Amino acid sequence: MTTRLYENSTFLEHATPEGHPERADRLRSLNIALEHPNFDKLDRKQAPQANEDTVLLAHPEEHLRWVMRKIPEEDTILQIEADTHVGPKSLQAALTGIGGAIAAVDDVMTGKVDNAFVASRPPGHHAEKTKAMGFCLFNNIAIAARHAQQTYGVERVAIVDWDVHHGNGTQDIFWDDPSVLFCSTHQMPLYPGTGARDETGTKNTIVNAPLSANDGSDHFRDAFKSRVLPALENFRPDLVLISAGFDAHHRDPLAQINLVGDDFDWATGRLMEIAGKYAGNRVVSLLEGGYDLEGLAESAGLHICRLMRG
Repeated sequence: MTTRLYENSTFLEHATPEGHPERADRLRSLNIALEHPNFDKLDRKQAPQANEDTVLLAHPEEHLRWVMRKIPEEDTILQIEADTHVGPKSLQAALTGIGGAIAAVDDVMTGKVDNAFVASRPPGHHAEKTKAMGFCLFNNIAIAARHAQQTYGVERVAIVDWDVHHGNGTQDIFWDDPSVLFCSTHQMPLYPGTGARDETGTKNTIVNAPLSANDGSDHFRDAFKSRVLPALENFRPDLVLISAGFDAHHRDPLAQINLVGDDFDWATGRLMEIAGKYAGNRVVSLLEGGYDLEGLAESAGLHICRLMRG
């Protein structure tokens, strides 16, 4: 397997207030983990910055303009929503995250690599069509899916979201779309309050597998085996995208799901099997949440290792 990782120092410049869980140290901790010899063969590239118009693949222009108006010119941090903040470099960081996601899709669709991981921030899966929320400005994974469809004619895109918080934004964007399957495991009740099992979309292409506080590995794997994997088998995706949040790790301060690093390794392997069967091994994974630095570094490291070894 050839695995590419997209990174950029611009992601460190997205500023959040002191003590905010979504902080630049998240990526610094992952970079330390990537110094291990296991990652010597990882193909590391600089994520390019996307054009502003690329946002319009998944959001209306009014939303783009609203975010742009909120970006401060001076060295300040502004709160634009209950827990979402922006600084002077936040738009640049968000567009670079989108650029990395699109470049990763280009790479797997043209056969340059088998799979790719984009280590970006801010995350994206809470951003709805017209609303920034939950640390997210734009929905990177939705934009990546639309790019795959519009540029390469991909007919069926599967998005699997194992972040401990439900990907309400991705669900909102693809609620009426039969060409995109969205599957999510997440804790309920928990922010943002969506993701019940009966939320299935108008085309039955939304599959939610909520977990309860203090659930652990067995419950997570059962949710995958009983809900997520059968839906993927039935859908037969041409491309698999992963919203890879690592905040279901037992160390994470924002939730109460007790996963360990091996669970993310296992889930990665199951999705790679689906991609091998139906999607020519094409997998693109985007970093979402994960707020304990040690838990994030361990889990993301194991995820990337599994992508590399197949």
